[in-house]
Amino acid sequence: MNTALKVTAFAAGLATVFGASYGIGYATGDTSTRPSAAGHASAALSDPASPGGDGASTGADHLPGGLQISERGYTLSLDDAYVTAGAPIDLRFRIIGADGKPVTAYRPAHGKELHLVVAPRDLSTFQHLHPTRAADGTWRATAALPAAGEYRVFTDFTPAGASQSLTLGADLHAAGHLRPAPPAETGRTVTVDGYRVTLTGDLVPGRPTRLSLAVTRGGKPVTDLQPYLGAYGHLVALRAGDLAYLHVHPDGEPGDSGTAPGPDIAFTTTAPSRGGYRLFLDFRHGGVVRTAAFTVTAADAPEDAATPSAPSDPSVSASAEHGEDHRH
Repeated sequence: MNTALKVTAFAAGLATVFGASYGIGYATGDTSTRPSAAGHASAALSDPASPGGDGASTGADHLPGGLQISERGYTLSLDDAYVTAGAPIDLRFRIIGADGKPVTAYRPAHGKELHLVVAPRDLSTFQHLHPTRAADGTWRATAALPAAGEYRVFTDFTPAGASQSLTLGADLHAAGHLRPAPPAETGRTVTVDGYRVTLTGDLVPGRPTRLSLAVTRGGKPVTDLQPYLGAYGHLVALRAGDLAYLHVHPDGEPGDSGTAPGPDIAFTTTAPSRGGYRLFLDFRHGGVVRTAAFTVTAADAPEDAATPSAPSDPSVSASAEHGEDHRH
């Protein structure tokens, strides 16, 4: 991984939250059981600098949110955290409130009450799903687990009446034959379904910087990207090692008179730390949502670095699944 990158809170209004240390996932409780009162009491670590934080700290300043199964009195409860890989699964879960009851009222963000992301810990695949909710507060979605291993489930939501959103994470264990492998290396350009997506910007931890992704097809810029969940592009970043989660939205939005529908999708980003990341960019064109995946590194920039590096030539194929709930 030779691309310096940094990743930050998105500008469009969803929470800037990170999720999913494997050890913390276990320390906060079994995801397949209903939460106890102690589980609620112990869940209060949030990032005071993020939109999803409550401004309080319990001893770990700026700890990324979403590293917990419980936070601010809410708990993510999976019906079954132990599944079998290789076939689609019926993923069911609830968000349990401080009163011990499932939450049944949410404040929509970008047209959805709750955004669901599922990814394995080796970061080889990615699913951004939009589950359906029953009247009793049970959420359901069909998830594809192509290989055995440990997966992380992220739920991004805002309860009704709350002023801040949050992300909760839980571990999902998929049985089967496991062959672990590191994330695929990529250059600055990846190809998905004939679309070339080029990443521009060498970013560093702890400093807001501009990140741009340009979409072309057949050697020509794509200038008619279609809105997807209220934006021309959505970016999810997962930090290698603990799967810290960040849902980033682009600068500007459709209809604001200043944001063009391509080819460039711009983000203002700040990484929480040095290290490796996988970036998953969702964009919609021709009625189909596609995802371009990049493997990057957040590292300190030279003192004299003033402008982003020009994109390089390598092209790496990335798979894409057609449809609104796409899988990779």
